[in-house]
Amino acid sequence: MKKILTVIGLLFLMVACSSTEEVKSSGSREKIYRTSTNQTTIRNIGKFQVDSTSYVATGKNERVQFIILHYTATDNLGSIKELTSSRVSSHFLILDEDDNKIYSLVPLEQRAWHAGASAFRGRTNINDTSVGIEIVSDGIAKEYRSDPNPYHPYDHYVDYKPIQIEKAAQIIKYVAEKYNIPARNIVAHSDIAPSRKKDPGAKFPWKELYDKYNIGAWYDEADKQTFMDEEKFKATSIREIKDELRKYGYEINRLDEWDKESKDVVYAFQLHFNPKNATGEMDLETFAILKALNKKYPD
Repeated sequence: MKKILTVIGLLFLMVACSSTEEVKSSGSREKIYRTSTNQTTIRNIGKFQVDSTSYVATGKNERVQFIILHYTATDNLGSIKELTSSRVSSHFLILDEDDNKIYSLVPLEQRAWHAGASAFRGRTNINDTSVGIEIVSDGIAKEYRSDPNPYHPYDHYVDYKPIQIEKAAQIIKYVAEKYNIPARNIVAHSDIAPSRKKDPGAKFPWKELYDKYNIGAWYDEADKQTFMDEEKFKATSIREIKDELRKYGYEINRLDEWDKESKDVVYAFQLHFNPKNATGEMDLETFAILKALNKKYPD
């Protein structure tokens, strides 16, 4: 009996996830068929039948390729106002509330305006290919915002509430599974715009998400220790280290120096993978983590 009920339940779910509806287009109605695999199939356009099975193209992919994490740098009311009444938006909003709500502001099929000028893994204009998640947080504590040092240390950032992280994890897991998003494409706003942004900041627990929810990318400690070689680090040129950052996905110039723009990239990398040592300076530990990541995620 239990098996029969399970089969019936699965059949019901399949029916529920697939539906036919009519929409108006140019004065006529189109019948469309929505499936559970993010696919919309048009049945009819005007009086003409649309054949979607005889010839099927293979050259295609999902719109959503990245998940981008942000903090709002303001309170609940300010965040809601900013994300619903201006030219800034996100797909999801997580308030600073101990409740069971996640707010959906933009449908996943549409672009939200959250990334701005951005690049990662060879792609630019990341708004076109991403889902944005905004978490209400001050980010950098107000008393430190006027600090002239652009590379705020770990202690300058504000802690997130555990429930906010749990909500973020559930959103990421849902979207990543829905669109088959690779681990390296679950990133911070600072990863894709390192000279402009620092969010979600040093206190966003990337390692916790990896360990607890199997979300995102993280290095193996054994690999890191293998690359903790001071002599090899000192023998590696700036350009070679930049090649490693570029290999992982960061946009960085090819100058043979650690200029401000390049230090911004190093700081963004540290915020994500070495947050308690985020200084903007390339050091042995940061180098070892970078090498370990490129070993684990080679393409």
